[in-house]
Amino acid sequence: MTKSRQQAMTKLIRLDKLLGHSGEGTRKEIKNLCKSGSVTVNGSVCVDPATKVDFKKSVVAVDDRLVFYTPFHYVMLHKPENVLSATIDHFSRTVLDLLPSRYKGTGMFPVGRLDKDTTGLLLLTNDGDWAHRITSPKKEINKIYEAVVAGIIPDDINSQFQRGIVLNDGFLCQPALAEKIGDYALRIVIHEGKFHQIKRMCAAVGLTVTALRRIQIGQLMLDETLHYGEIRILTEEERELPFQ
Repeated sequence: MTKSRQQAMTKLIRLDKLLGHSGEGTRKEIKNLCKSGSVTVNGSVCVDPATKVDFKKSVVAVDDRLVFYTPFHYVMLHKPENVLSATIDHFSRTVLDLLPSRYKGTGMFPVGRLDKDTTGLLLLTNDGDWAHRITSPKKEINKIYEAVVAGIIPDDINSQFQRGIVLNDGFLCQPALAEKIGDYALRIVIHEGKFHQIKRMCAAVGLTVTALRRIQIGQLMLDETLHYGEIRILTEEERELPFQ
């Protein structure tokens, strides 16, 4: 069992952790809330954010508003271009910068990565077990992309992808699928996630990727009603779709 699951099953946790995971702000913001007398535990004002509380039994409130412990969050993001799939960067915006402020103290991180200029479906969570199940190569979960390319698409591109493309550094990719969906467009299915893999696979057959968008993970599809940079919470049913 991972540390994240063990922590979720432990009844006694720090007050600031409970508030942070429930979307009440960063640790610094929560410390200030406690100091101001805005936080109560079982009806009594609590000024110490390190106080241990029972997340199943304690009644916690902020400004008389009840707070219910939410250990894990699962979010779908329609990733735009020029945003890094990282938790922090000193020079560029990251996908965490796109999240509403209520997620600041939750420990969210991207599940896998999309290149800076790649758009589409990206998942974010603070559940390490769930994320690992999606990103582990052993699980062989399909990731589906649409690519716009420059060059002449070979007639046998799908056969080449199914045999396994050899990259310019000698790495042999696992079998993949490539379907021509336009004169300069492909639908590509892989279950690996090597650095710039699709771009490098296309380069190996004489193509240059000019635009790349992920549309599906397992059976979970990008919600096309989301605009670039928008998120929505996954339903319980949707959380299982990547594994189907």
